[in-house]
Amino acid sequence: MNTPAKLGAYALGLAVVFGGALGIGNAVGAVASPPAAQPHTVHEAPSATPRRPAAAAPASLPGGLQMSESGYTLTPQTTTVPPGEATDFRFTVTGPDGRPLTGYQTQHGKQLHLIVVSRDLGDFQHLHPAKAADGTWSVKLTLPEAGVYRAFADFAPEGGHGLTLGTDLHAAGDYTPRALPEVSRTATVDGYTVELGGELVPGASSALTLTVSKDGKPVTDLQPYLGAYGHLVALRAGDLAYLHVHPDGEPGDGTTAAGPGITFHAEVPSRGDYRLFLDFQHEGVVRTAAFTAHAGQSPAPTATPARPADTAPTPRPAATPEKSGSHGEHTH
Repeated sequence: MNTPAKLGAYALGLAVVFGGALGIGNAVGAVASPPAAQPHTVHEAPSATPRRPAAAAPASLPGGLQMSESGYTLTPQTTTVPPGEATDFRFTVTGPDGRPLTGYQTQHGKQLHLIVVSRDLGDFQHLHPAKAADGTWSVKLTLPEAGVYRAFADFAPEGGHGLTLGTDLHAAGDYTPRALPEVSRTATVDGYTVELGGELVPGASSALTLTVSKDGKPVTDLQPYLGAYGHLVALRAGDLAYLHVHPDGEPGDGTTAAGPGITFHAEVPSRGDYRLFLDFQHEGVVRTAAFTAHAGQSPAPTATPARPADTAPTPRPAATPEKSGSHGEHTH
């Protein structure tokens, strides 16, 4: 074998072992393409723009911003409702098979919760539609005045996880959007006063306690509503992102008091203003107290910062730093 032939054979061997290091793979690639069953035998030439790893996926959006998610789609029969008139509002949730969904899990006492709010967050309704055998939901809906509203369907399909799908509704006519109410820790409704305790912290779960009183006296005999002593909906001002908020305990568990305080755990995705709507039941009537709350600075990271890449560790054993005797606590 002459010298050029020997060099060619040697280059081919290196390509199989190293996958084209230092350009040898390019030379071999011109001779034969690698078999499909061996995807790692040849590497592509470096690109100025790195590829996104296959496992990387965009972060999930808060609920209610989309009318379709995970194969399920909220489909109203109409999106125009006359203002001030009770209207038979009908809709379906279409499943991944393209058919109206009929199987739902029961959550908070209902298979589906329909939340309808005006886009300026001045009006709020928590409704519970009735489902027909064919999967069509219907409810009497009154949009009090002209404007744009957002409807949220909060549900979980059988065998699936909870979803919140949203769609806009329109009540025709002239209207002027109202400004978001100022941040406040006190709300009054029908002679009841509700005090908001706790802070919204972006990117972290935080406890919110809402304390109910009437005529200056604490209410200690709240009645269960949707499997709890209160139901809280949180919406981000601007895009109306819908946030799931969960109460502590449940009626009859032996530890959860029937007031005056109702504690929830909320996690907001970003800084900014949020509108909170608390439904509570007392003396047989469900009432809604509304607050505007602000989420401020995100919590500081508690992890020890990594050593800069260009700082080499000290080789002397005596230079090993003393370990700290305490660790930061996680907030739940």
